Amino acid sequence: MYVGEVEDFLNLLKATAEKQRLVMIGLMGERERTVTEMAELLELTEPTISHHVSKLHSAGLLRLRMDGNQRFYQINPKRLEKFRQYLAEIDKPAKEYPTVVNDTTWVDALDWADEDKKVLRDTVVNGRLRQIPSKDKKWVVILRWLATKFEPDVRYTEKQVSDILRQIYDDYATMRRDLIGYGFMRREQGGGDYWLTPKDEVSPQNLAGRPHRDTITPQHD
Repeated sequence: MYVGEVEDFLNLLKATAEKQRLVMIGLMGERERTVTEMAELLELTEPTISHHVSKLHSAGLLRLRMDGNQRFYQINPKRLEKFRQYLAEIDKPAKEYPTVVNDTTWVDALDWADEDKKVLRDTVVNGRLRQIPSKDKKWVVILRWLATKFEPDVRYTEKQVSDILRQIYDDYATMRRDLIGYGFMRREQGGGDYWLTPKDEVSPQNLAGRPHRDTITPQHD
């Protein structure tokens, strides 16, 4: 693994280093599950299951599908595969990223806070995302940047959204879902067209700077 990936590996280790979470990973690897269902299967309270789900989701290990007020969770196979890659390289020295001339003039031109610009400089190389940040605060900055790739008042199909995001990072499905989950984009109920959230309809998550991952509560499952 690369030196810059060590923190991500540690984040995955911490998220999975709990007996009940390992059991839950197996359950959600089999098929979609709700918090209520897993609470019944494991004979635990819903708040306890919700806490574990939050940890796994924050590490990017889970996919979330909304159906009305219900939330269905399933393992994110690409993120799990990345975890396997880290484990396979655990006995090898961490490598430095190849030397690449990174043009950051586009970052300098943004009318953003210096702290947010630094996140982009550290994680985006010539328009490509190195990896999904493990810290939610940094991920929100990346999602805000991803939202700039779409035009206001334009409807996009799911394929069009995926094609745009694929140019930035291979795990376009996670980026697409989080653009919706964090309120940067909207989607028709049950699928269909995607569009940028109008400026006058900014979500509470964006206003408060609190990502969707931190708002998982039992009553919504």
